Amino acid sequence: MTEDIKNTVKEYILQEFLPGEDPNELTDTTPLITGGVLDSIGTVKLVMFIEERFNVTLQAHETDPDYLDTIESINNLILSKKS
Repeated sequence: MTEDIKNTVKEYILQEFLPGEDPNELTDTTPLITGGVLDSIGTVKLVMFIEERFNVTLQAHETDPDYLDTIESINNLILSKKS
C-alpha cells in the first residue's frame, strides 16, 4: 500500500509540476514546498488530488509543509487518515 501511495503521488507531482524532469530526481525525501517545487496554488492542487484520489479529508493544519513537504510525509499522512 505504501509504495502504491508513493508512486501515485510521485506520478501526479511529475506530471503536474515537473513535466520533462528526470523522475529519478524526485525522491521520497525531495522537499516539495520548502524546495520550491510547489507554490501555494500547487499545494492546493496537491491537497485536492490527495483528497479525491485517496478519499480522505485533510484538516487546515495538515496542508502545511510539516505534512506535505515530501512524498514520504504525504504517504504517512494518507496512511494515518486510512487507519
